This record gives sequence, C-alpha cells and structure tokens, in this order.
Amino acid sequence: MNKSAVKAKTQKKSTKKTKEASTETGKTLIIVESPSKAATLSSMLGRGYVVKSSKGHMKDLPKSRLAIDIEHNFTPEYILVKGKAALKNELIKLAASSKNVLLASDPDREGEAIAWHLADILGVNLSEKCRVRFYEITENAVKLAVKNPDYIDLNKVDAQQARRVLDRLVGYTLSPLLWKKIRYGLSAGRVQSVALNIICEREREIMSFIPDPYYVITAFTENSGRNYELRAYKLDGKSLLKNTLPLLINTEEKAQEIINEIKSNTITVTEFKSKDSSHSAPAPFRTSTLQQEASRKLSFVPAHTMRIAQALYEGLNIPGRGHIGLITYMRTDSLRISDEAVKSCREYISANYSKDYLPSKPNVYGSAGKAKIQDAHEAIRPTDINLTPEALKDTLTPEQLKLYTLIWRRFTASQMSPAVTAKSTLKAEAGRVTLKQEGETLVFDGWSVLWPLDLKGSELAKINEGEILTLNDVQSEKRFTKPPVRYSEAGLIKTLEENGVGRPSTYATIAGTLDSRGYIEKNEEKRFYPTPLGLTVDEFLAHYFNRKDLSSIVDAGFTAQMEKELDEVEEASRKWLDVVGEFWGEFSATLSEAEDAPKVPLPAPEPIGEACPECGHDLVKKRGRFGEFIACSNYPECKYTRPILSKIGVTCPKCGQGEIVKRKSKKGRTFYGCSRYPECDYVAWNRPAGEKCPECGEELYRRGSTIFCAKCKYKTESESAVNE
Repeated sequence: MNKSAVKAKTQKKSTKKTKEASTETGKTLIIVESPSKAATLSSMLGRGYVVKSSKGHMKDLPKSRLAIDIEHNFTPEYILVKGKAALKNELIKLAASSKNVLLASDPDREGEAIAWHLADILGVNLSEKCRVRFYEITENAVKLAVKNPDYIDLNKVDAQQARRVLDRLVGYTLSPLLWKKIRYGLSAGRVQSVALNIICEREREIMSFIPDPYYVITAFTENSGRNYELRAYKLDGKSLLKNTLPLLINTEEKAQEIINEIKSNTITVTEFKSKDSSHSAPAPFRTSTLQQEASRKLSFVPAHTMRIAQALYEGLNIPGRGHIGLITYMRTDSLRISDEAVKSCREYISANYSKDYLPSKPNVYGSAGKAKIQDAHEAIRPTDINLTPEALKDTLTPEQLKLYTLIWRRFTASQMSPAVTAKSTLKAEAGRVTLKQEGETLVFDGWSVLWPLDLKGSELAKINEGEILTLNDVQSEKRFTKPPVRYSEAGLIKTLEENGVGRPSTYATIAGTLDSRGYIEKNEEKRFYPTPLGLTVDEFLAHYFNRKDLSSIVDAGFTAQMEKELDEVEEASRKWLDVVGEFWGEFSATLSEAEDAPKVPLPAPEPIGEACPECGHDLVKKRGRFGEFIACSNYPECKYTRPILSKIGVTCPKCGQGEIVKRKSKKGRTFYGCSRYPECDYVAWNRPAGEKCPECGEELYRRGSTIFCAKCKYKTESESAVNE
C-alpha cells in the first residue's frame, strides 16, 4: 500500500473517530461497573445518555507490595489497575465532551469507593451531585435515580478504605510471618483467619468427643384401629431426658427394667391435648440467608449464587419487556421492603389466592441489630411480582430460573397469612413409667403454599383420657450420643453472621479462599474439615494472635467489634484513621513478639501403604494447588506422582474399559472423566448414572436421588441418593 493510500485510510479513521466523539457531545455520561448493566441502562435511557462500563475497579492497591505508608497516616498508594490505561483515556475523552457525568457503580461501600476513584480520574467535582445509585434496574427506578443524583458519600468511602487498609496490614504482614515459621506461600487474613478458627475448633470438638450410650424405648400400641408409638420419658415421675436425649436410660439393665414395667402394667391415657399454633411468614432474603438457602436447596456455593444473582440484578432481555433487572440489589443486610413493592405483592396475592391468604395488614420485618446506614437498601426481592417463575421459564437459564424462583417464592410468601398447625400431645402411664407421643398437622397452609414448612411429627389421632392402649410391642434401641456436626457452607455463613464476622460482600469468598490455600476440604456430605496444614496454621495464629487486646484477629468477638467500628466510620461517628491506628498499635507489637517464635514443623505426609514403582520408597499423600495427590517420599530424587482417583462405580460409557472418576478443574469445579485418560477423553460435568435413557437411548446422569437425561428431559427418582 503506497503512502497516499495509508494517509487517506488514516484520515478516514480519524474522521470516523471524530464523528463518533462529536455525536456524544452534549450528552450525559453514565459510568457503571459491568458491561451487561451498561447494555441494560442504554436500552432504557435512550439517546440523551452514553452508558459505559468501568469493568470494576479503575484504581486499587498494587498486589506486589504493602502499599500503605504507615508512617504517614496509613496513606494507601492507589495505582491504575493493570490493563486499563486505554479505558481510562476513553472515559476521560468521553467525560470532556459530555455535558454531565454520573457515576453509577453498585450501591455499597465498594461501589462508593469505585465512584470516588472515577471522580479523581475524570476530574469530577466532589461538591457536585454526581452519584447515582440503582437499587433496582427497572425503567421507572433508573430514570428516577438519574433525575435525582446525589453526592458521593465520603463516609462510605472512608469505611471502605479503612477495611481495605486493615485487610492489607493483616494480610501483607502476617503472611510473610507464616512463610518463615511454617511454609512459604501461606496466607492469613482478617476475616478468613476467624473462619478457619471456627472450622478448626469444631474439628477439635469432634476429635475429643467421647460417645455415651443411651437407650430409646418405644411402646407400639393401638386403640380401636388407631395406632400410637409412645416413648418412655419419665420413671417414678422423674424425667429420663437430658438435653432432649434419654441419657438416664444409659444401661441395658435400666432399659430392661423400664420394658418390664411397661409390659406388666396396663397402659392408660392420662392426657390428650391439641392446640393450634400460628407460624409467622418467613422474612424475605438478605444476602446471607439467600446464600444459605441456595446452598441447602440448590447446592449452589455462595460465590456461584452471587454470580447468578448479579446477572438477575443487572438485567436480561425479557420478550415484550426489553432489558430489565429482575431482582433488587443482592448485597444487603436489610429486610426493609418499599411500600410500592408491598402493595404490588398484596395485590398479586389477592388476585391469585383466596382472601384467607392475605393478612389484614402488611407483614413488616425489622433488621434487629443492623445499622441504620443499611436502610437505603431493601431486602432481595423481584422487581416485578407479576414476572412469575412460570412466565420466565423459557427465558432464563436453568440455574437463573432456580435462583429466581427461590427469591420470588420467598418474597411472595413473606407477605402472606400465617400458617396454622395443630400440635397434639398424648401422655399415658404404665405403672411407674410415663410415656409420650407428639404430633403436628397442618390446619391452614398460609404462606407454606409457596415456602416449605417443616412439621414435627405426623398426625396424631384423637383419644380420650382414661382410655386403654393395647400393647403390641415394646422395643429398646441402643444409640450413642453424636459429636457436633461439621459446618456446611450454609452453616458456616450462618455462624459468621451470628457472630458479626464479615459482611454480605465477604461471605461468598471466605470458604473458597480457605479451600484454595489448602486449609480446608469438603467431605462427601459437603461439610468442611481442616487439613493438617489448616490445623497447624490455626494453632500458630491462635497461640500468638488470640489475646484479649486489639491483636486478636482469630477471635470472632474482636472481628465483630471491628465491623461495628467500620459501621461507625460510615455513620461519621468515628474517624477511619483512629480505627486503623488503634488496631495497628496492638497488632504490630504482637507481630514483633511472634517473630521470635520457633519454626513450626508441618505434619509428615501420610503413607498409603504402597511402594513407589520407580524407586521402591514409600508413597505418601501430598497436597498441591489442585488438591491431594500421591507422590514418592524420596522427592526430589524421585519425582513419581499420580492423581488420587475418586471412583464412582460406573464403567466409562465411551471406551467400556476405564472407570468414571471424579476430578476437579483448575477453577475447582467438579467434573467426571475416564480413569484411562489420556487414552480415553470422555468427560462430563454431570455425574454419569451408568444407565441408558429408556426414551432416547442417551446416557443418563444423576444428581442426588434424581436420575435424568440431558437430551430428552426424561427424569425419575432413585431409592438411593449420592453426594455430588
């Protein structure tokens, strides 16, 4: 191509860019965090607005160093995020040619900090109303927010900056200490260390637990065709129960004594009571409860739940409606519901259910113990109650539909009438033994028509006092007390929230961080247990950093207090420098003491009872970035390794020779492949069932007790369930 042609082409490109830029002159520039949200807002706002995405943070602390000037008021050193120079220049040009700039990052502390950094980059005057917060992305809400901008909340910025500085001070000073004292590459954090300690303490309780035997004695009786199963709970008028367990029946001799007493005496009914009990509707979701229920009911890990919720909040293209956000903002501690949303929900209930399902007044939920600063947020709810899950089933992905259904049902149920159950109690006496049975039946389903209500016991047929029960059989079952259970994902989040540790934005990543560090793992029941490395790190931190002062970073109470102090910064009742300064004074002193600690030996790798096929030394279990594997104990002289294969008892459907094994991807996602890989490249995200579909002949998969076909939607239930 000659020079004149190149020049002409360059001029053409320049003219095109100038033309594009000129078309933006005089418009309002709105900057949001995500590209998908930008697309949704563009379709709603029309020609007078240019909506661009910052793609998250524009400025942040560098990853390679502490970047906090401790000697000069803990000044953080923010730099432009790597790879965003071109985006920065584009936004500066757009801002210069726009009549107005509105910063519309997410409506939380982190979003406020992003807006603050954008204002600095673009030269936006902080004394002007340049901040827009979208709590729901619907056309009316978006246009109303844009017409009524606010100031950047510098108190929120300070609170976020204090959190960021505290986390950096802990992580970037404590982690190198762990490298010296335990092993290179380890890390510790202000919130993750508390979560690790909670999991480790539970494991120590389990390891030290000594089971006690006890006996449960059940009398199987009848009266006029009505069957009753009563349990012995008193002897000579004294309770046999201890913490709801019949621990006082702790020997076979005592159990036999009670059985003989029941057999040798008439069983007479002494009391039958039935009382209606009202069950108030459950509150709508906030972040923590959404993550817990999605974990329990959908088996979603919190981070996955939040990714799906983010997509539902930012908006999807709904046929006949255009781009619209389907739920309100999903990072919230609030249970408040707007009057308009309550009114719409009550109208929906009135139109679709009988009058008994609509309470006379709206149900109101308080956020006990939550700060007033959260009141700008609402609970998580659908933006339009009339967009039912059924109406969206052909629009949303299966996972989006599942989560939206959970949110829609919970919110709608929260404004319905109480469920009513009848709780019945039957007591009878056989000589010196008192027996009891309890039952519960549903009288009026109320809100439970949409959200499950757990009934305690089955229906108990009415019987009159003084009637005689015929004894058909009496059985004694020996049991043992059980240790406390390990934490599930939902249980850990609930415990952290109850202890005031962390905030909605942190719950989703805590367990994932601990897992990626090799500190915890999940068992087949999807419950957390600490690895030997996790126990070692926790013991070290608990020894040096669990004192009754400001350095107690593994103490849940201390960390909760820090969260309260960050709230006080947001409320402008404390200065962020005071919070950070007080913490650092104590923490740095403890850090200096811990520098003199002796090096901590790591637990020896666990032998598997096999010899290395290459050198004859013992093979041991080791852990790497992607989980456990088998290696030679003679490393580095011998570098033999092999993966630990978790077989599921299904022959490979592709080669017919290998077995299907459970594996993990580099991102931690479970998948299934052939044990003969790379000779056989069979792989599947779903767990193969080892059967063919009776309708289309394709492979069947299973999830829990459900067996299904991914092609023709065939589905059936199995008698047994599996843990994924």
